[in-house]
Amino acid sequence: MSSLAGRVRAPLLPEGTVRVGGFGGAEGLRAWLAANDVAAMVDATHPFAAGISANAAAAARAAGVPLVHLRRSRWVQQAGDRWIRVPDLAAAAKETAAHGARVFLTIGRQGVDAFAGLDEQWFLIRAIDPPEGALPPRHEVLLARGPFALEEEARLLAEHRIDVLVTKDSGGDQTEAKLAAARAAGIPVVVVDRPPLPEGARIVETAAQALDWLHETRARHGGSAGAR
Repeated sequence: MSSLAGRVRAPLLPEGTVRVGGFGGAEGLRAWLAANDVAAMVDATHPFAAGISANAAAAARAAGVPLVHLRRSRWVQQAGDRWIRVPDLAAAAKETAAHGARVFLTIGRQGVDAFAGLDEQWFLIRAIDPPEGALPPRHEVLLARGPFALEEEARLLAEHRIDVLVTKDSGGDQTEAKLAAARAAGIPVVVVDRPPLPEGARIVETAAQALDWLHETRARHGGSAGAR
């Protein structure tokens, strides 16, 4: 069974049973795990979904359910990159103000309000769904879903005369082309670091590794942990 947070209006659905929506915090998730006789859990949320990851860890401990966190690897800075790493969106907004007048903001639809006070910059805001909360006074919203090709990203930077790119360190290859395009154009990139996972978390980086973990967990528990 897969559970989606419900943040995206038209998500790409996985095979099998899918539920959408929250659980009511860690206690609600613990109760759901018990009611559904769950034998193993994979936290495959976005690297910046710190709340559900913390709730998953707390619920798994309380319910005695094995848990692994699936997190794709971080992006790796390459020769020619002009990255400025920051700990959070507030720091990203502060840093962005010092790097030019035209900003390509690619942090998704949540957290854009952290940049709402920057009234001297113009923002191209790209997200799958319309952003939440307050927006910078000078902006254009571009609704699009990856993957994005390098040529497409390079053209976008040039056409909009972008001075600085802002992104979360989400990892993966779906949106990595923007980093290569910024590198080629000599554009600085403000990179927001990931929030930490709960202490003691077991982490894998690929779906194949998560499946291996499920098989191992099932073997340790006498075949009771399903891998659907």
